[in-house]
Amino acid sequence: MAAKIVVTDHGFPSLELETNLTTENGFELEAFELDTEEEVIEHAAGAKALLVHHAPITETVFEEIPSLEAVGRYGTGVDNVDLDAATEHGVQVVNVPAYAGEEVSTHAFALLLSVTRRIPAFGREIAADNWHWSNGIPMQRLRGNTVGFVGFGAIAQRFREKLSGFDFDFVAYDPYQSAEEIAEHGVEKVSFDELVGEAEIVSIHVPLTDETERMFDGDVFERLPDNAILINTARGEIVDLDALYRAIDDGEIYGAGLDVLPEEPPAPEDLREHERLVYTPHTGWYSEGSMTDLRESVTMDVVRVLQDETPENPVNSLAD
Repeated sequence: MAAKIVVTDHGFPSLELETNLTTENGFELEAFELDTEEEVIEHAAGAKALLVHHAPITETVFEEIPSLEAVGRYGTGVDNVDLDAATEHGVQVVNVPAYAGEEVSTHAFALLLSVTRRIPAFGREIAADNWHWSNGIPMQRLRGNTVGFVGFGAIAQRFREKLSGFDFDFVAYDPYQSAEEIAEHGVEKVSFDELVGEAEIVSIHVPLTDETERMFDGDVFERLPDNAILINTARGEIVDLDALYRAIDDGEIYGAGLDVLPEEPPAPEDLREHERLVYTPHTGWYSEGSMTDLRESVTMDVVRVLQDETPENPVNSLAD
């Protein structure tokens, strides 16, 4: 009988792509929409590999499914996978680190323009039969502002390229890159406190870790310029949402564009209707091209692991 690969959750219109790739390589694919570790353990029993979107892959999952050899994450972040437990149980975790840089950087730009130019708010006013330019008062000019990148990896670098025609100054906080590396992109390396003190536009491009969780809290919002705009296309938990809402309501910052939230989908009470607040449903990664790249990459990397080949995008290191 063919070895089994289980898709724990996905949300795609179909899994024809994954089915074709796995069956062509001699594997059987089963797919579910699972939310809890108990469901994963029940439905993935005996699986050799998991393809995972949001389902929790915990230490208990690794203990209860000893047949596992690989876990592939649909995306870049792996905060729903217990990496230490995976390594301890000899399970290779793979992800897709560079499939949607073009899309996410474009989406960050779109959020910035939507907040600054009040585009969604104007749309709501027009739909309510209220046609007048003054519904946008006050609206600030973009030119001459300082853009601060929190994290300066590939997506932030691409975003910086797209902002090159707007007469901005650029600074970045990234403890993992040298000032010389950052300067190659026409950006000055600064400390986080320096960035908070001078950037009118702040774009987040860091993973969710113990250090970055609630990195943007009430204290940070108090120190940002009062015309600051926050853009988050990274992880929702990096921003204290209640503190952000208070900062906008109290005039401590101008507004925010959020593609990610701490809980997804959010509860209705976690959303606010505000003319300087723009939400999108974690869609920054998406285009038809990026979705195909994502699915092909993670599926084939899992297949490589099961065929005793070296994966292209390993997350953890296993002993030989």
